[in-house]
Amino acid sequence: MRGDDILRVVNLSMRFSSGSGLFGRRTSVQAVDDVSLVVRRGATLGLVGESGSGKTTLGRCILRAHQPTSGQLHYRRTDGSEVDLAVLSRAELRPLRTEIRTVFQDPNSSLNPRMTVQQIVAEPLIVNKLASGSALTDQVADALRRCGLRPELMRRYPHAFSGGERQRIGIARALVTQPRLVVADEAVSALDVSVRSQILNLLEDLQDEFELTYVFISHDLSVVQHLCDRVAVMYRGKIVEEADTEDLFERPQHTYTQKLLASVPITDPRLRTPRPGTPQSLSAARHRRPDTASRESTATG
Repeated sequence: MRGDDILRVVNLSMRFSSGSGLFGRRTSVQAVDDVSLVVRRGATLGLVGESGSGKTTLGRCILRAHQPTSGQLHYRRTDGSEVDLAVLSRAELRPLRTEIRTVFQDPNSSLNPRMTVQQIVAEPLIVNKLASGSALTDQVADALRRCGLRPELMRRYPHAFSGGERQRIGIARALVTQPRLVVADEAVSALDVSVRSQILNLLEDLQDEFELTYVFISHDLSVVQHLCDRVAVMYRGKIVEEADTEDLFERPQHTYTQKLLASVPITDPRLRTPRPGTPQSLSAARHRRPDTASRESTATG
């Protein structure tokens, strides 16, 4: 691993058995197929692809919520040593759970409605025996404050908060152990459009403050373009293209990536491609961005 790499995924595969099929035969699904990629320390890697492409499964393998069928997950620890997450037992993984955390998609279902905000955010500290007593309360208050929430509200239950505030609670829970790597799986897709930008700005601010590394899983290409430094495109369990964000959006190489970018709705009517047989106005052609026109022609050619 290079000095600025925090995670290296090597030939990772994940196959799920789906029980007995026709005539008692067992069937299986190859969710992740021979994936290799590198996550750089302090940067954000975006994983994009349509539903069923395997990006969420890959994220769960990195978190070791799933044990990969084959392959390696080389993780660089704080002291510079390397460890293969793919072969560690549950007991061996336990000390690393504080360094590798996740932000879930739906803040409504990922927060226990019977626990107060204080209990929710404090749980990782208690489970990993990192704090107790007044120190525990102070760390919870500090995590909430950094995520834009008032600590005096920590004794309330999740239902008393809006969707955006609940996701801030989820982020505070992920960051309370001071992790180094955070896997965010569709972290803003369940939020209102008006709230998404606030959460994205919060994630960026926290990354700068704590030197966090993100693996950001999303189907929203506009969010990925805004937040990520590098993007990997998944299709049928494979990485079909990986590039710096600007290069990928301006000069996509793979046919699937080109079609994926071409499927993004264009909100400005001046930039839309007319339907076949519809004459294009001169004003629309004049306002069309060159990069958009070339991308659409490549995708449809």
